[in-house]
Amino acid sequence: MRQAKIFILVFCVIFTLLLSGCLSLANTPNPRFYMLRSINKAEVSQQFNIASDTIIVVGPIKVPEYQDRPQIVTQDKDKMLNFAQFDRWGRPLDLGVAQVIADGLTAMLPGATIDVFPIHFNIPVKYQVLIDVIKLESELDKEMLFTVQWSIINLEHKKMLITKRSEFTQAINPHNYAGLAEALSTACTSLSSEIAKEFSVLLNQEKIP
Repeated sequence: MRQAKIFILVFCVIFTLLLSGCLSLANTPNPRFYMLRSINKAEVSQQFNIASDTIIVVGPIKVPEYQDRPQIVTQDKDKMLNFAQFDRWGRPLDLGVAQVIADGLTAMLPGATIDVFPIHFNIPVKYQVLIDVIKLESELDKEMLFTVQWSIINLEHKKMLITKRSEFTQAINPHNYAGLAEALSTACTSLSSEIAKEFSVLLNQEKIP
């Protein structure tokens, strides 16, 4: 009789634990995934002529270690990092940033062929754009700071043509993760514009062989 009571007690404890676990899983929200938005040709305000045989590769993109993760990372007013458990990037952040910049260059340099690193070794790439994201800091109720160091490399002559630092401050509107994704998309497109203009300047000055 005593063994039966113990068995019933153990069964009840196990059943309660299993039930609470199921309820906990049922109450867990589903992750939300966000993609960066590329500019389309209709949105481009300025285009630059470039030789049709010009092939440019964008990347690799280096992002800060604390941003190199699926979770979207923001900061609070005390500059403490917040890692969103259920709000994540739909693809690795470095690849997402590279794609938006490449799409921007495609729209702004319509004569050129733009691709994202890595590419097939048989493709005769002439120029490479290297980008190092120095800062990507965001407060959801305020703004986003996007600071990068970027360079244009002539791969044929193995020569760095230019290296520059660009900084963008973008308001986050609405004040949520969707607004942050849009802010970062806008900053990446603005960077595309700076890179496209630099290609145009270098060509006009005949600095690019």
